[in-house]
Amino acid sequence: MSEARDIHDHLVRLLDWEDAHVGFEKAVAGIPPDKRGAVAPGFEHSPWQLIEHIRLGQDDIRDFCVRTDYVHTMTWPDDYWPKNPAPPNDKAWSDSIAGYKRTLEELKQIVRETKDLTAKVPTGNATQTFLRSILLTADHTGYHVGQLVDVRRALGLWKVNA
Repeated sequence: MSEARDIHDHLVRLLDWEDAHVGFEKAVAGIPPDKRGAVAPGFEHSPWQLIEHIRLGQDDIRDFCVRTDYVHTMTWPDDYWPKNPAPPNDKAWSDSIAGYKRTLEELKQIVRETKDLTAKVPTGNATQTFLRSILLTADHTGYHVGQLVDVRRALGLWKVNA
């Protein structure tokens, strides 16, 4: 296997690995419906807001990577965070998680199919490469998954050895 292919394989694994921390799947599992919109004392966001924010950010990065007509129209922070702490319904919750997983698979496919990950994305500037986008996605998701675990702990929804 070539060194380049090894790097691609590592990046695919990076997008959802759990080597150093809990992954998205475990962090979202088992949150009861009545706690999805709960904001723990001392915290700014509910589990719903964190999950939907992760999905929205990841979708935007994916679009940035693949759409040749991409124009950044979202406004920070308003378009990246749900205003309501609770999901509108159970379907919105499950759709958000499913959307995250679907886009994650699309990003993995981008890594697998892009020969030169240091190439700039279609509408990006010279520093906005596929590699940067993948690393940004992994970093962003890892950061907010950590927040989600902290919120779950504060709400009494996380066991130390979970």
